[in-house]
Amino acid sequence: MLNTRALSAQIIYAVLDEQKSLTACLAQLPKDLSASQKGQIQDFCYGCLRQFPKLNRLINQLCHTKLKPELNQLRYLLAIGIYQLLDEKAAEHAAIDETVEASKQMGLYAFTNMINAILREFQRERDTLPLDNPQDVQATHPNWLVKQLKQAYPKGFKKIIAANLQQAPMWLRINQQQYADAQSYYALLQQAEINFIADKKNPHSIKLDAPLAVDKLPNFFDGACTVQDAAAQNAARLLQPQDGERILDACAAPGGKTTHILELAPKAQVDALDIEVERLERVEQNLERLNQQAHVIAGDASEPQQWWDGILYDRILLDAPCSATGVIRRHPDILYLRREDDIQQLAQLQHKILKQMWQILKPGGTLVYATCSVLPQENKQQISQFLAQTSDAELQSIFASDTAADPGWQILPNQQNMDGFYYAVLKKQA
Repeated sequence: MLNTRALSAQIIYAVLDEQKSLTACLAQLPKDLSASQKGQIQDFCYGCLRQFPKLNRLINQLCHTKLKPELNQLRYLLAIGIYQLLDEKAAEHAAIDETVEASKQMGLYAFTNMINAILREFQRERDTLPLDNPQDVQATHPNWLVKQLKQAYPKGFKKIIAANLQQAPMWLRINQQQYADAQSYYALLQQAEINFIADKKNPHSIKLDAPLAVDKLPNFFDGACTVQDAAAQNAARLLQPQDGERILDACAAPGGKTTHILELAPKAQVDALDIEVERLERVEQNLERLNQQAHVIAGDASEPQQWWDGILYDRILLDAPCSATGVIRRHPDILYLRREDDIQQLAQLQHKILKQMWQILKPGGTLVYATCSVLPQENKQQISQFLAQTSDAELQSIFASDTAADPGWQILPNQQNMDGFYYAVLKKQA
């Protein structure tokens, strides 16, 4: 079997050269890999994609030439080796030897000596090499995205770019149905020597000091908690679900928000809708783990006539398809896969879905619009346009500053350690 460096180089090649999803590639790893091996592959892939302009610059400098595109698997293997030498978590000789071994496993026999020489030269010369270049950071983001971020956030776009290159924290949502008093779960974490910080406003929301495998979390498989970023945890809270209500979680997969709705309102009638049948399996798994019941529907939110039973909903959570530009630190492949013309297409789809969801909401009902984007055309501009065009739509203020011209709550990446997210709460007039 290929070692972790060879597997990682193949995944990076699949993302950068074949335009495949990093999440999908990681999901296809061999089943017999250990948790530590999977963790190392994830670290190599995430780290190299976040730092690729810097790593590639160093590779070109050490090779004294630019490698041809047909040698990109070699390039990515060298990137992994340099990344690990920079990281300093492993012994340097092990990092070099394992990278050379990976080249043999990948059939790059003609380049094993070259790989060994380049990595050893980096090892010797690293103190004299220009490791940090301000241009490397901005080069991680495509020009169109830098331009849009600069236009939307002229004073803060550099902070957004920097935040996108950081490792995301691990947040947990403690199950309120099992632990009405969050302190009781805190005690289990402390017994397991797991350090964390609790959200002062939401004690059932905690941030771990360091990410760890879920099987290390007390009672995780019995539904004690769910891994969910603090920003995403606001969705169900803003929806304010009530027992007995009929609620739709549109675009529900993988189910984190569906299960949160049911934690807050366990007697609500919840429909969980998503267009991707395979991802709905995750919804089913999460519901089962938390011992919850929901009606899971495979369907297109933009075409409700195909699946809707004709009964209006009291509340709808619309976590709309978006550019995911607020969660780049969790999905660095977005930097390489997203295209500028995607944004307009997504905005049009969001507008269509929003209009359709509004038609199946009861008069007096509430709709929460959410995205994990930081781009105004998907967020504030989208809601302003909808309010202007929809006579029975009323903006519910999240903050006193909310207006139809400047609606909703835009969270930027790493604000209070959260992912980038947007929320707007709309009321349908009775």
